[in-house]
Amino acid sequence: MGEYFNFVLSRTADMYTIVQNEGHGSFWLVFLIGIVFGGIIQYTRVDKFEKIAGFAMGKDTIIPKMLFLAIGITSIVLYFEIKMGYASYHVKPMILSGLIIGGVIFGIGMAIMGKCPGTGPISIAEGRVDVAVGAVGGIFAAWIFTKYYDDIFHPLMGESLGKETLVSVTGESATMWVFIFGIALILIAIVIPKMELFDGDDLDQLENSERPDIKAQKENDSFEVVK
Repeated sequence: MGEYFNFVLSRTADMYTIVQNEGHGSFWLVFLIGIVFGGIIQYTRVDKFEKIAGFAMGKDTIIPKMLFLAIGITSIVLYFEIKMGYASYHVKPMILSGLIIGGVIFGIGMAIMGKCPGTGPISIAEGRVDVAVGAVGGIFAAWIFTKYYDDIFHPLMGESLGKETLVSVTGESATMWVFIFGIALILIAIVIPKMELFDGDDLDQLENSERPDIKAQKENDSFEVVK
């Protein structure tokens, strides 16, 4: 047990060292960015089960609206940061079989837990035991994947299809296509209708004038509350 604990500590230290050596900034800068990220997640409530599970059930659109908007803006900003030398690409190879299998497993896990790798640690910090149990399962699965990667998982993943990106494919017209791609995602985020799935705790924290269930009753609209 002691050896495993020391291993976890050393790996954690290595992680921070790698981040700093990648040129992303000092430890405290990365730590501050993490706090800001966590604050935004909590403020928007996307770390709640109802957001991701509701998205999987087609009853909550906050997650897709946020993702399309964030990816659209980031695509344009990151492109110009790289052009100016403030950032760099770290492109992973496209391995189709691995993407399909991994995507299905990842999606099932998100629908069951109602969390993703970004919102999970925030929920754990809030004291949610169910997510902590899921995190332990994720760590165990990662150990299994690493241990049997060469014998089982690598053959399942298939051949690499290269590291093509939108920029490399479009060549000299990359700037135009990046703008088209980014703006298209931003427009999709705006066009997607806003739907929210609330639980009782959410509604109890709102004033009666702000509660959507009461507004829906007054407007004779349908509204669903998670039991």
